[in-house]
Amino acid sequence: MIYKQFQDKKISWLGEGVMRMPTIKREGERGGPIDEEKAMSLIKLAYESGVNYYDTGYFYHNGESERFIGKALGRFPRETWFLATKFPGNMVKKTEAGWEVSGMGLQPLNITHPADVFNLQLEKCGVDYFDFYMLHNIAENTYAAYTNPELGIIPYLIEQKKIGRIRHLGFSSHGQASFIDKILTDYDCFEFVMIQLNYLDWVVQDAGRKYDIITNHGLPVFVMEPLRGGKLAKAGEYSSLLQTLRPNDSPAKWALRHLQSLPNVSVVISGMSSEAQLNENVETFSNNEPLTNDEKDALSKAVNTMAKTVPCTVCKYCCGSCPKGLDIPALLTMYNEANYEFSWNLNNAIRNLNENEMPSFCVGCGLCNPLCPQGIDIPEALSGFKNLLEERARKT
Repeated sequence: MIYKQFQDKKISWLGEGVMRMPTIKREGERGGPIDEEKAMSLIKLAYESGVNYYDTGYFYHNGESERFIGKALGRFPRETWFLATKFPGNMVKKTEAGWEVSGMGLQPLNITHPADVFNLQLEKCGVDYFDFYMLHNIAENTYAAYTNPELGIIPYLIEQKKIGRIRHLGFSSHGQASFIDKILTDYDCFEFVMIQLNYLDWVVQDAGRKYDIITNHGLPVFVMEPLRGGKLAKAGEYSSLLQTLRPNDSPAKWALRHLQSLPNVSVVISGMSSEAQLNENVETFSNNEPLTNDEKDALSKAVNTMAKTVPCTVCKYCCGSCPKGLDIPALLTMYNEANYEFSWNLNNAIRNLNENEMPSFCVGCGLCNPLCPQGIDIPEALSGFKNLLEERARKT
């Protein structure tokens, strides 16, 4: 196992995500409870294979993930593993009685202070401190709750870091690149950022620009969804492009080697739910094999096969000419993802747009086109995005 230096710690380059543990299948249930016998065996194998970073969250596995991983890791000396979890500010809602944490099918938790959640998490995990602690998906639609002065989430977590109950404070985000830049500009308390990053989202979710923004702010990148929920581990019509160069490598290994090509990635969190997945990923991260230029070209061709993409580089030359003041690069990024799939975070981003920020607000004047270095027909692309949204609305 290769380890990356994070301040005074050496973190396994591969981390175990405790969101997709093996479960007990029950008829009529979408997801059953954690199969503790199999999951305990899996965590033991991960630990013995050199994985020392474990990532969980308040609502994973119907609220049982934190309790399970605390029990699983409690079998090993505390100083030999690092535990990460997250404050569920993305689930915080204001009620007539005060505040509550609710959603994701969990029983609502009434709270008066962030300590009500944080202390519960420590208790569930059976620890006195968290090695890594994050705001869970601070994004455009969760910003108000996280920064509400009445609840005081961020100041409270900063205080917990000062007294040692949090060793390193960061955040995860599915927000737009410009939003991540805003957070890192407005706050200097964060030490790392976790984003969804893989070779497909490098393009369709503008994750490449997110990576650059975090790097330019001097913080390390932690990676979630390296295989996009397992979708990139499955062979598709693009696989022949990759097998020609490396016939013995699985699609999963290609995706993980893409991340090995990014020097500012400190840990890659993979939701490994079987010993086969774990063994393959451990083998991959026991060697450092960044992609060659030919292999990068092959992945780019694979992305073009998987999704129709607009080659926007977010130079923003187009924005100054727009009579409607549209954030054209942000819309083109959403269009790229919509051409692949309407993910939940894309739907969130769209819901947060005002009517005058939607692609339908484009008047098709074409003043932006001569300014685009990539030669994109911007009104045509925005019209395509508008049509996609209208088609989706008709189906739903």
